[in-house]
Amino acid sequence: MMSHRSRVFAALALPLALPLALTACASTPDDELNAEGKVVLTVAMDAGLDGKAVEAFNARVAQFEQAHSDIDVKPQEYTWTAATFTAQLAGGTVPDVLTVPFTDGRGLIERRQIADISGQVATLPYAGALNPAIAKAGQAADGKQWAVPIAAYGQALHYNRTLFTQAGLDPDKPPTTWAEVRTAAKQIAERTGQAGYAQMTQGNTGGWILTTLDYAFGGRTEKLTGDTAEATIDTPEMTEVLSTLRAMRWDDNSMGANFLYDWAGINQDFAAGRIGMYVSGGGNYGNLVTQNGLKPADYGVAALPLAAKPEAGVLGGGTLAVVSPNAGERGKDAAVKWIDFYYMGKLTDQDAAVADAKTLAETKQPVGVPALPVVDRATYDKQQEWVKQYVNVPLAQMKPYTDKMFDQPLVTEPTKSTQEVYKILDTTVQKLLTERGTDIAALLKAADTDVQSTIGRG
Repeated sequence: MMSHRSRVFAALALPLALPLALTACASTPDDELNAEGKVVLTVAMDAGLDGKAVEAFNARVAQFEQAHSDIDVKPQEYTWTAATFTAQLAGGTVPDVLTVPFTDGRGLIERRQIADISGQVATLPYAGALNPAIAKAGQAADGKQWAVPIAAYGQALHYNRTLFTQAGLDPDKPPTTWAEVRTAAKQIAERTGQAGYAQMTQGNTGGWILTTLDYAFGGRTEKLTGDTAEATIDTPEMTEVLSTLRAMRWDDNSMGANFLYDWAGINQDFAAGRIGMYVSGGGNYGNLVTQNGLKPADYGVAALPLAAKPEAGVLGGGTLAVVSPNAGERGKDAAVKWIDFYYMGKLTDQDAAVADAKTLAETKQPVGVPALPVVDRATYDKQQEWVKQYVNVPLAQMKPYTDKMFDQPLVTEPTKSTQEVYKILDTTVQKLLTERGTDIAALLKAADTDVQSTIGRG
């Protein structure tokens, strides 16, 4: 049976295939054509979407194929995780167009593990209008744009408004300091029996969130001098972070009973009403609703509390759209057209923005989830106005976040061996939350040594 990813030579073997053969001969060996001579493009679709979300995705695919009759788009379920991505990439099982976090961009480019699409990206009308602070996550050392930033976020405090109410807290006045987070968590745990505050701890997300809290308390996990990185894990700021978590876990008993959360797991339990508060990207509402069945009325999001220190900031990151190195020239052209259509058009073009929002709204998918702009602020504001009539998310419940999201200082993630450092910090937070009486000073000293060894090699 011939796969839909039948290659050029397969097309040549078909009867009456001369026109296809001519097309194939003009293509690079890596291009993949279907029986009609269309270039086949596999594109990432989030794994685990509900039926309506899949319907919305397929509708966008149909719209794209109508506009590009020479491209055959094949959705492929894919969600980046640190635990599986390296093996998927090495095994060649990733789709042609996929997404990765900002932290992976520079390394994938340096190792040439993604295709160089800088020539195609440079022709996009908004190529020069990307937010420069964000665009660099997808740039090679020479400044060429190998990957396209499609979404950016700052971390935020997500909270369950229903649990707040049941605990006697005002859901319109979420915590603005970490002392208030601790107090609210204790009250939720005591009055509802649910975890007042929960924290990711595994799959490198434990390190991601621990780094987030370190930034919020004014610390950093590394100090860069040129290309040399120094680990700065064992600091007063990180000590304060771990002391706060230890107090919530062991003194207040307000963190529930699950201390092996990753991103998917904590989203699932939060959506199910088992967690009062947790920290994750500010635009997480879409995942919570479409993949975890969150009741919109339960949802609230607030700006991440920051310590009263000038260095305190919000960890920011985002998502890059990249292309598999297995794509040929036609494949790369098609891939950038898809990136432009599916990810970027809705941010930069009024017709595309309206079409996307209308499709999502008609299939009951979230429209209007807050996000940091990957383009300039003026374009972002125009896009918000274009889709205003289709917005269906509870914006009033997001005001504690959206009122402050542009004013909080954004700090990029650590740049040296990021995922490896996060993995080391997974162990740090797991020990703190599962071993009563853990010596924080010894814990941080060990983590600092391990991180220094890792970034020294990186």
